[in-house]
Amino acid sequence: MAENILELDGVLKTYGNYTAVNRVSFEVPKGSIFGLLGPNGAGKTSLIRIITTITRADAGSVRLDGVPLNSRHPDYIGYMPEERGLYKKMKVGEHLLYLGQLKGLDKAAAQKELAYWFEKFEIRDWWNKKVEELSKGMQQKIQFIATVLHRPKLLILDEPFSGLDPINTNLIKDEIEELRQKGVSILFSTHRMEQVEEICENIVLINKGSVILNGSVKDIKNQFKENLFRIDFEGELPSDFASQAAVTDFKPGYVTVKMAEGQSPNALLKFFLDKGLEIHAFNEILPSLNEIFIGRVGASNEAAQ
Repeated sequence: MAENILELDGVLKTYGNYTAVNRVSFEVPKGSIFGLLGPNGAGKTSLIRIITTITRADAGSVRLDGVPLNSRHPDYIGYMPEERGLYKKMKVGEHLLYLGQLKGLDKAAAQKELAYWFEKFEIRDWWNKKVEELSKGMQQKIQFIATVLHRPKLLILDEPFSGLDPINTNLIKDEIEELRQKGVSILFSTHRMEQVEEICENIVLINKGSVILNGSVKDIKNQFKENLFRIDFEGELPSDFASQAAVTDFKPGYVTVKMAEGQSPNALLKFFLDKGLEIHAFNEILPSLNEIFIGRVGASNEAAQ
């Protein structure tokens, strides 16, 4: 049995002289939430269109659950695009029944699944409402139901929280996590790095069609750390503190320092304690994904010039 729900190997897609996807390779582990990241025009949408079989790669291979991508695989994929695709004039219930049957459910099975989701989202009275009567956030809920109705193995979400208020954002986040716990694998594409940091375990960062970063969020943050530490303390900062580390920020009650490569944080902590200071917190400062994203994309753009 395959360990990965999705495997891309050397995927290439060109449009005339333009290379949209340049020999991209990465793997999405089963049961994970995986971030597909990149600036506008990076090639994310082109990749998603290949994975969902809307278009074909010019070279390379894509495997879903260990099997080469084929025309039957869309039935096992749920895709919520950034540009929503609901028919405004249709009634919500009829619309979702129609979409469920397009994904291979018979009418009875689709009705059963819809009963579950309408109850779960507390929207039982929306069945006969027209889509155009709903707010953007309400339409987002309907789009989410349409995406998961057929119980896909792989869920592809492109900016899924766009237009949602904080309450409904948390609702959808909770549903994503519950689906993951049930074994659904999620490919999550967004520009909002704080959301990636919060819910994704692994990421791939693409720029100008090529992979420039790939791995677990934890490992990537450790890879780009700069030996920065913040110490919250009570007392006076010792006059000889500069001999221990370079101060990058200092306010009454805390100091941020950059330690030399190979220097032990324990030695710094011991220095404070030996001076009789009371330590309230001692934390390493890791770079945010947003900082890493900006840095790596900028470096990639400079290298391409």
